[in-house]
Amino acid sequence: MNKGIGIAGIAGRMGRLLAEEVPAAGAALAGGVDRPGLAVEGARMFPDITALAAGADVVLDFSHASTAVAHANALAAAGTAWVLGTTGIDAAGEAAVRAAAARIPVVWAPNFSAGVTLMLALAERMAAALPAAQYDAEIVEMHHRQKVDAPSGTAIGLGQAVAKGRGVDLAQVKQSGRDGHTGPRPQGAIGFAALRGGQVVGEHTLLFASDTEHIALTHRAFDRRTFATGAVRAALWVQGRPAGLYSMHDVLGLA
Repeated sequence: MNKGIGIAGIAGRMGRLLAEEVPAAGAALAGGVDRPGLAVEGARMFPDITALAAGADVVLDFSHASTAVAHANALAAAGTAWVLGTTGIDAAGEAAVRAAAARIPVVWAPNFSAGVTLMLALAERMAAALPAAQYDAEIVEMHHRQKVDAPSGTAIGLGQAVAKGRGVDLAQVKQSGRDGHTGPRPQGAIGFAALRGGQVVGEHTLLFASDTEHIALTHRAFDRRTFATGAVRAALWVQGRPAGLYSMHDVLGLA
């Protein structure tokens, strides 16, 4: 790398971990960007995302969902690779990310831990093997009280993996936030339950329930550093790749 790795949202909880993990991985930290007045000691602070995109080979981005369109446009214009871990992005933001991926390499993942990446791969295979008519799929997640989006990006990723394994569109079968007289559970539905409390880093369980057995996959994260380590691994991997939309499955060689 010539310029190094940049970090959008460098002064945040994840940004600070990323700033530690970049040099720990033997890579150069180009610097970062954050809200005015926020800084990280020892890191160069760029005035805006456009300047950061020009000053880095790849940008790690765990900032707010509202920045997705602006960041996509700036990174695509600069030709800078992008590792995106922001969750809760709306339809316009998703469209901007996909448009950017036509011009630059983008690694976009709901979760950068190796364990969750493997869990997503298993979820798809299990869903393909366990018929929706016999096995109900439910996803339960819990996070700290400060998390602003629900279900979590990882939970949505699990739902997408199950839907892919079953050959259906998640939007057509998703059930979230049941309340009141909901009627019987529709066959083939993929259910979501979101719990919030304390300082839970992240817990996700995928349950397949039939009349005769229950099968559960559970992942618990105890330290956010596992996400930072995986994201830096993705940043090192994405360098020199052709434009396209990649996932952690690609980074780990599972695709």
